[in-house]
Amino acid sequence: MTEKATVLILGAGIGGIALATRLRRLLPRAQRIALVDQEAAHVFAPSLLWLMTGDRTAKQISRPLSGLAGRGIEVVRGTVERIDPQAKTAWIGGQEFRAEHLVIALGAALAPERVPGLAEAGHNLYSLAGAETLRDARLAVDRGRIVVLIAAMPFKCPAAPNEAAMLLEYDCRRRGVRDAVQLDLYTPEPGPMAVAGPQVSQALRQMIEAKGIGYHPEHAVTTVDPARRRIRFANGAETDFALLAYVPPHCAPKVVQDAGLCGESGWIPVDRETMRTRFPGVYALGDVAGITLTSIGRPLPKAGVLAHNEAEVLAHNIAREITGRGAARRFSGDGSCFVETGDGRAGFGSGNFYADPAPQIRLMPPSRLLHWGKIAYEKYWLWRWL
Repeated sequence: MTEKATVLILGAGIGGIALATRLRRLLPRAQRIALVDQEAAHVFAPSLLWLMTGDRTAKQISRPLSGLAGRGIEVVRGTVERIDPQAKTAWIGGQEFRAEHLVIALGAALAPERVPGLAEAGHNLYSLAGAETLRDARLAVDRGRIVVLIAAMPFKCPAAPNEAAMLLEYDCRRRGVRDAVQLDLYTPEPGPMAVAGPQVSQALRQMIEAKGIGYHPEHAVTTVDPARRRIRFANGAETDFALLAYVPPHCAPKVVQDAGLCGESGWIPVDRETMRTRFPGVYALGDVAGITLTSIGRPLPKAGVLAHNEAEVLAHNIAREITGRGAARRFSGDGSCFVETGDGRAGFGSGNFYADPAPQIRLMPPSRLLHWGKIAYEKYWLWRWL
């Protein structure tokens, strides 16, 4: 056993929290586990959709990270200013942290500024502030067009914008304004969740269109005019809007780019089964990691459940390296997610993304039971891990 080792985890999203918590259970207390984040609280991102429709408050879907300190995890609040992957060192708030095992779980940076006018015109579905302003702004819309816009690929939580469109449609019916409101979803994708295969993609598109929502694939946004409330696309199309909810462009955080960690994809290349980077003792998991599905040549989706599953594997492997006990584990590519459709119903997709010759994903049709399953999972996550 290593006499004393430091595991430094940069980022307290779903993957970072799961990794720190699992490692604390696997390692003796003499081994140091430090979890770093610039925020004081963790926001359970899947529930931002319910916050958007007024069915949750920020307090209900947030928990202070300080609670992890009582479990033997050192919680460091601060901005990661620099990373030296060769030295397994990071600088946080001017302080240097060295580690035997360095894990980068900083997620994806949201970059709405990459589309002129986007931030000024709409509401960011993937931020707490954006979900809160959208919650309030939707109440003022009783006619016109509501647009859900995916600005660029790739983006995390592939089901979320489709869920947002269906939940906003349900909200319009609930408020009695549906007949006067048109809903449209614009995306650069060829179809929703295309990585899951043509059958799943077609089934999800049918769910969306069955609600009278216009689905517009292969529409890459170029500019948004906040004053005229107009969106322009690369294919020459334009549309107006009364309310705009958007998924912003994603990129690796600047500190990760500056460290020379990113590959050709723009993300950190890792071994898809162990999350190892090309630097010994340095790992990346979750949204910041770049994994290509060799069977279809597309990236592994960026999703919290996959980050969690990666973290479980990585925790056991790091613990094994420190203690010399246990068997090595490998991430299998399994994942799942709920798909909220409104009316108190949800679908459920699950399967294996590493399957050959193509991902094997199954989408269960919407039901009230699955909706309650998603609620139960939200409660479980916030209780179990925080």
